[in-house]
Amino acid sequence: MADEKRAWQTVLSHVEAALLDGTLAPGQRLPGERALATELGVGRSSVREALRVLEVLGLVRTAAGSGPHAGAMIVATPRGGMSTLLRLQVAASGFARRDVVATRLLLETAVAAELAQQAQPDLAAADEMLGAMAASDLAPAEFLALDAQFHLALAEASGNTVVAAVMAGLRTAIESYVLEGSEGIADWPATVERLRAEHRRIVDAIRAADPVAAREHMHDHITGYYAQITP
Repeated sequence: MADEKRAWQTVLSHVEAALLDGTLAPGQRLPGERALATELGVGRSSVREALRVLEVLGLVRTAAGSGPHAGAMIVATPRGGMSTLLRLQVAASGFARRDVVATRLLLETAVAAELAQQAQPDLAAADEMLGAMAASDLAPAEFLALDAQFHLALAEASGNTVVAAVMAGLRTAIESYVLEGSEGIADWPATVERLRAEHRRIVDAIRAADPVAAREHMHDHITGYYAQITP
């Protein structure tokens, strides 16, 4: 089975190619999760991740359950900016680490401050990731995948679909550098505890409607890990 760190990208590329060459068109439905997973040799979780990215970009709409209206239906074809964002999934793997970090700082500190200024920010998905990251038996790759999803959940909660799409596009590059860097951390359990605490401080500042603190906590969180893994 394909490397699960990048398997969702395989699914995304497959669907993108079908959209661009006309094999798939608006109104058609994608094969089910199981069928796509079998066809492409990936896990069903990777299929779900790719579909989530496509939905953020406005290319598909998904419906739960069973029957003729369940699953993912194509609602648009990638053109202009959307096609560029799709291709960012692949291109981002070649970006310099420092540039990815700088872009995260621009986007994610703004997201944290914006959420803190919303009357009732929807933090349910971020809270779910905090709960999942609290498990004591997570391997570094598992913890960092949930970490990436936490940051993406905040971007999506902001309501800015462009920011959410760009963050989704950068996810592979982000996961790559944070996972690679984790291999050189001597005391990983202590680092996990620190990261958990930092995540909670960010969410607490957002809920406290304190945009300055939310921005600062996000900035310190991103730069702190980068400094830890950079010689």
